[in-house]
Amino acid sequence: MKFSLLHPRDQLVTVMERIYGFGMTTTSGGNLSILDENGDIWITPAGVDKGNLTAGDIVCVKPDGTLIGPHKPSSEYPFHRAIYARRPDFRAIVHAHPAALVAFSIARKIPNTSIIPQAHAVCGQVGYAPYRLPGSEALGAVIADTFEAGFDVVLLENHGVVTGAESLPAAFQRFETLDFCARTLIRAETLGEVRSLTREEIAKSRKRGKKLTTFKPKFHSSCERELRQKIVDIVRRAYAQQLMTSTEGTVSARVPDICEPDAVSFLITPYGVDRFYLDIDDIVLIRNGERERRKKPSRAVRLHQAIYEACPEIGAVITAQSPNATAYSITQREFDTRTIPESYIVLRDIPLIPYGAQFGSGKKIAKRLATNIPVILLQNDAILTTGATLLQAFDRLEVAEFSAKALIDTTHIGKMIPIGEEEVKEIEEKFL
Repeated sequence: MKFSLLHPRDQLVTVMERIYGFGMTTTSGGNLSILDENGDIWITPAGVDKGNLTAGDIVCVKPDGTLIGPHKPSSEYPFHRAIYARRPDFRAIVHAHPAALVAFSIARKIPNTSIIPQAHAVCGQVGYAPYRLPGSEALGAVIADTFEAGFDVVLLENHGVVTGAESLPAAFQRFETLDFCARTLIRAETLGEVRSLTREEIAKSRKRGKKLTTFKPKFHSSCERELRQKIVDIVRRAYAQQLMTSTEGTVSARVPDICEPDAVSFLITPYGVDRFYLDIDDIVLIRNGERERRKKPSRAVRLHQAIYEACPEIGAVITAQSPNATAYSITQREFDTRTIPESYIVLRDIPLIPYGAQFGSGKKIAKRLATNIPVILLQNDAILTTGATLLQAFDRLEVAEFSAKALIDTTHIGKMIPIGEEEVKEIEEKFL
């Protein structure tokens, strides 16, 4: 779907559905707007149920202040207008009150976006606006001042968050990514000290080697077409469960190559495509280190390729930033899978790979993977799961996130007591 071709009314409704659907706002909370090329501001209305918002509810505010629509504009319209006046590069604004970000706002702390490189790239540094009465011109002034200082994301004291960008999807991505950081940090703080990335480490993530050369597939086999749909289905499931964000999460699957039986061929998700809108045509075919023409694969493509080359038993690879598992990747706390039998059977022991190994050739990581090490944590980045099939790799992602959540929740109850060594031996003898 070409989101930019949707009418502003439909864009606003579609994004609000995502925000409300993920519990990032309430029936009465939050507001979105788009600044049209002719100066019109399209904005969500005041006093209308966000869970049942329709295109007909959206309000258009003309440059002269004339209102078009059945409702009044959001009570926060003054700060939307003020931000657009100060930031001519903005064409969209997102404001809402997700619980994790509200927690930071009432503790008057700014979420750290340097916990993973991708989050910092999307959000940058987060600004802070002092409290003013909601809906007031004074609130609009302090928020606009902060955006004018160069921030693209602003935390509102005892209120929520506002993001702006050149498009509504980009503003939403900043909003969603900051919420991910907040949720992950809250979970990580219960485990121990959080490790932040330095500027040099963040810069290292951008160096992924030379671009792959291209090729034009002669045809697409039935097996390949089936795998494309399976990848799309898995990504959508992962996104729906917040195991991925709109900008982060990579899925790949090995493809039997009819033309070259000895070739290392696999399908992988693309770079820069919203996971919510992913389609089969977006998926990129890789063959012997070349990419399908006119498509841009995930930046993790070299890592996935190295795994397929080194581990012929692996048929699928997933890298994802699920909040609870990622909480372990940004602390020094061991991710002990000996919680319940299923966790240990599915995950085995999960090693933590030092930051930086995932960039470049990926061969160091490929060497660590084996039959008894199907899952690894990439420090300050992601969890990586593998499997003989896509479903097995996805199951391991789900089990890892559920297990990490249970472990973190345990810290509020008492000491985690793992399954004993004798019991582990019994599990290994019967299941492994």
